[in-house]
Amino acid sequence: MTSQTVGFAEPEPRADAAPLPPRPRVTGELPGPRSAELLERQSRRESNARTYPRRLPIAIRRAAGSYVEDLDGNVFLDFLSGAGVLPLGHNPPEPLAAAHRQLDELVHGLDFPTPVKDEFTDLTLGMLPEAMRDRTKIHFCGPTGANAVEAALKLCKTATGREEIVSFQGGFHGSTLATLSVTGLVEQKAPVAGRMPGVHFFPYAHCHRCPLGMRRDSCEVNCAGYLERSLTDPNGGIPLPAAVVLELVQGEGGVIPADREFVRRLRELTRSLDIPLIVDEVQSGCGRTGTWFAFEQYGITPDVVVASKALSGVGLPAAVILYDEKLDVWRPGAHSGTFRGNQAAFAAGVATMKAVRRDGVLANVRARADQLAPHLEGLGDLTDQVSDIRGLGLMVGVELAHPDTGRPASALALRVQREALLRGLIVELGGRDDGVVRLLPPLNCTAEEIDIAGRILRDALAAALADEPPHGNR
Repeated sequence: MTSQTVGFAEPEPRADAAPLPPRPRVTGELPGPRSAELLERQSRRESNARTYPRRLPIAIRRAAGSYVEDLDGNVFLDFLSGAGVLPLGHNPPEPLAAAHRQLDELVHGLDFPTPVKDEFTDLTLGMLPEAMRDRTKIHFCGPTGANAVEAALKLCKTATGREEIVSFQGGFHGSTLATLSVTGLVEQKAPVAGRMPGVHFFPYAHCHRCPLGMRRDSCEVNCAGYLERSLTDPNGGIPLPAAVVLELVQGEGGVIPADREFVRRLRELTRSLDIPLIVDEVQSGCGRTGTWFAFEQYGITPDVVVASKALSGVGLPAAVILYDEKLDVWRPGAHSGTFRGNQAAFAAGVATMKAVRRDGVLANVRARADQLAPHLEGLGDLTDQVSDIRGLGLMVGVELAHPDTGRPASALALRVQREALLRGLIVELGGRDDGVVRLLPPLNCTAEEIDIAGRILRDALAAALADEPPHGNR
């Protein structure tokens, strides 16, 4: 290798290296020259599967709280939060300090008991509704949400002796083979042959765009009725499933909270047929929706809860499934994982859960969500292409669609994301054809930051609309 290919030179120390400015600051074009250099190196050496830098072309130098700085000194308000991994923003002091202390004690512990793991378990079980705590077992999986979903599917198949799985259109549960098989996104799964068999997809209660063509004010929650008839009809074609897997708020699917009556009837159906209900809270869990888990707002008790992403609070990988003790039929080693004993993640997670309780973070989620709502609703004043504003807590989406056809306004959404970045706000896209602008701000974001984001989004949409092609050419 030549010296030019050994590594990327560290940026020179800056006089204003600490702290980060508490507001967005973007100068010049994006990417800036230093970011462009690193992005080019990345494109030459990394897999074609990389995603975020394609639409958010920055190379990150450092971060703190709700802000990140790129290599060119631009500062962005981060309303992506590591795809929801960072509930308290970047580098929260107490969880980070706890992880640092743990590094001097023990880093990797397999599934041996340790004091910090025991405390993490206590607090995690203690975040459940009281009626669930004494009946719930915890299993530490490989350190990703996808591995935890895999574990949940394996557990239910083992416990029931059945094979079939019911999932829902629009759901996303991961990119491994089994999780891809229960994911609705056809684009990702179509190229992969030999997926897990026995998966059946049913309509999800997306009342804004009902998959059955009904209207919520006149339907009888037909999506729930259809599932019920399919599973109880001796000619329905589906043997009794091993599990039903569900996101209560579809994240990648476009930030779609399930209809409450649909969820209630689904829980009644699965309980009456003795089908374990798996609730995937990888993205909606750990406070994102204003309660520790989204299922608490639906008044149900699931059989299995999947959690990952924000568990450590600082981006250190960790994943668990929480399940009713009646399902605990596994033999030793039935679902193992070399990195399931991440002690630094447990230490940071303990500090995060304590901070959430002490600092009223869940109340802040609800207050900031209420504050954000009028900002987003006001976007409809700019265009009739704002089709829907939805979400739960600080898991929020703005759907953009052509009013004449209802088709996703994907190009407009992409321009909104770009214009927001140019103004110092990082947001994500999702939903059908990426027609939904998604916001996942830190759960402890401030009122000022919500107002900044709201103003930037409005300006970004206005700028994006200025580039909109004539109505007939869409």
